[in-house]
This record gives sequence, C-alpha cells and structure tokens, in this order.
Amino acid sequence: GEALVTEMAETGRLVRFMQVNTTDLEQVEAAAQEVKTQYGSLDILINNAGITRDATLKKMTMDEWNSVINVNLTGVFNCSKAASSHMADNKYGRIVNAASVVALYGNFGQTNYAATKAGVLGMTKVWAKELGKKGITVNAVAPGFIRTEMMEAIPASVLEGLENKTPLGRLGTPEEVAHLYTFLASEEAAFINGSTISIDGGLTL
Repeated sequence: GEALVTEMAETGRLVRFMQVNTTDLEQVEAAAQEVKTQYGSLDILINNAGITRDATLKKMTMDEWNSVINVNLTGVFNCSKAASSHMADNKYGRIVNAASVVALYGNFGQTNYAATKAGVLGMTKVWAKELGKKGITVNAVAPGFIRTEMMEAIPASVLEGLENKTPLGRLGTPEEVAHLYTFLASEEAAFINGSTISIDGGLTL
C-alpha cells in the first residue's frame, strides 16, 4: 500500500493508504469518517476484499466457513453501511461489489466462497432499491478466472483447463476487471443500478 502511494505521488496523484480490518465495523466507520474529513466527501466504494478457504462440504471446518463469511460477506456489509451514510449526505455515490462467476454457477470445494458471493449479489439488489432514491447506485461485478495472486496456488494443468473452457482461450487480467469497475463508478454508468455484470471471457455462456 505504501509503495503504491509513492508510485502514484510520482505521477502527481494524491493517494492515501489506510489499513483497515473490514470485519470490524468500528474500524471501517472510522476510516470512512477520516476520508470524509480529509477530502470533503466519500463518493466511490469498491468492495474488493476477499479470501478463500477451500474444502468440500464434508471436510470444511467451522473456522474455514466463518473466516470467509466474515471477510467476504460481513466485510462488504460493514463497508457499504459506513460509506453509504456519507454518500447519502451528498445525495451521490457509487458502490461496486466484487462478486464472482462462482455465485452464479457454483464451484466444487467452495461452499463458503460461493455462499458469500451469492449473498453479495442479493445485497447488491437490495441496496440498489434502498439507496437509489438517495443518488447512490449499487452494482456488482462477477469475474471469471482472473490471473491474480489468488490463482497462483492452482496447478498449471488446472489453469490450462480453465483457459481451454473459456471461449477467449485465456484467463482475464486484473486491469480488464479494473476497467469495468472504473466504468461503473463513472458518470457514464449513472443509470445502471442493481446490475451484475459478468467479465469472464464467455466462460458461462
């Protein structure tokens, strides 16, 4: 985080890094208030924090279940709750939630992860209805298999299989997903609300 701040500063951008435990509502609310205080408004929230603790239903422990639920679902709730109150004050806001193709179609060994991402889709639709009249749009992005650090633990043979299943013949890149986030957070997407947009190279066709 600090390295990114330095890198952005060299390009003339003002960036602030804060380390926050998203499962702790008090920490999240304090960070949101600090943003409001320093910058005058809190306009955009990208709910992108997520973890995996994969295991089959038979082998999954309660710790593996709870840790994923706490970060991937409760964390999204906490951040949206804290940010939306500030957005409502200004009658403007963009909330973009990181879901997953797994939320739509499931994935072997990911009961906890799929449950959280499906929950995120449900919350997205509820919040779109609740917050729309306050000038806040809420949408979700459902990436397929993206070449991130999370994917590095997957054997090369499995990754090759995923690439072969994708009509485009490759995994996505973080930059491609970021472009979609940027669009949904922009004025050009002002009338998109409550939507889930898949970005998976056609994997789910």
